[in-house]
Amino acid sequence: MARLGVLILVALLGAAAVAAQAPGSSYGYGYPPSPIPVSPSPPAPTAIPPPPASSRLRFGFYKRSCPRAEDIVREAVRNATRANPGLGAGLIRMAFHDCFVQGCDGSVLLDPTAANPRPEKLGPPNFPSLRGFDVVDAAKDALEKACPGVVSCADVVQFAARDAAFFLSGSRVYYKLPAGRFDGRISFENESLAFLPPPSFNLTELVDSFRVKGLDVDDLVVLSGSHTVGRSHCSSFSDRISTPPSDMDPGLATILKGQCPVNPNFTNDPTVVQDIVTPAKLDNQYYKNVLNHKVLFKSDAALLTSRVTTRKVQENALIRGRWERKFARAMVKMSLIEIKTAANGEIRKNCHVVN
Repeated sequence: MARLGVLILVALLGAAAVAAQAPGSSYGYGYPPSPIPVSPSPPAPTAIPPPPASSRLRFGFYKRSCPRAEDIVREAVRNATRANPGLGAGLIRMAFHDCFVQGCDGSVLLDPTAANPRPEKLGPPNFPSLRGFDVVDAAKDALEKACPGVVSCADVVQFAARDAAFFLSGSRVYYKLPAGRFDGRISFENESLAFLPPPSFNLTELVDSFRVKGLDVDDLVVLSGSHTVGRSHCSSFSDRISTPPSDMDPGLATILKGQCPVNPNFTNDPTVVQDIVTPAKLDNQYYKNVLNHKVLFKSDAALLTSRVTTRKVQENALIRGRWERKFARAMVKMSLIEIKTAANGEIRKNCHVVN
């Protein structure tokens, strides 16, 4: 079976999905503070091109082997986001972090072992901020009862991110997702630092880091829109509210100075909403905030440092429905990164350990 070539990847939203875990990471992308409406069933999905012919992946992959697979994952995500909408933002972030390191193979789920005491999930971009593991576990447990040994953890991660986007957007983001991924057996902490660009990157650094994974400028701008939901640690943007001031809106900077310590550290690093207008919704408000200089990260502000990216920001902010459609397509492209084969992958029974 031919290996699927790299298609794209991650707008690394350097941010930290917080809550039941201790703060401290400088990669802050987290959870919205208030409940969101939950629609009973998905609408017609955004039209998505089929995966490459060389790939084992296909739409409806589990139609015969586990007919309710996607419904089971969706129900787990629905239950989780009803109880805590913040888990939805965490699940979207998990999909990015999984695909950007070792490809979309569930390697971010692997726990430390005696043989490998420092897996991806313990890297600074992931620990202690990455969350959503319990949701993946709940979905996988239900899948193992219904269809033992059939559905990969890698597919669960991507299905869960898709469903989280659906719920957080009030059903405006929905897409069909090809499946059939294998789970990887390799996971190293140092690779999370090597491949996940932090929120301090400028535009050149962002473009270069995405290009390594086959990601183009449009994908960078589109996937950055995920910063429209979640929370961030103060340490992720403290340099932008210190003296001398950055280009951040002075009113927002004043608010943030009242919420953040002067020198945030591991034991004192509060979180704030990333989108002050619609913090609980996955929508295009992020781009309006970029244009108004009301964003937290240097990587967000960097989108206005070239004419090409500025134009893309304006289009996503002003053309109704454009960003939601493009986000759906970009998420599918991301989900096709470095797909494992039967030769270097497996279907884990437990997402936290290799078989």
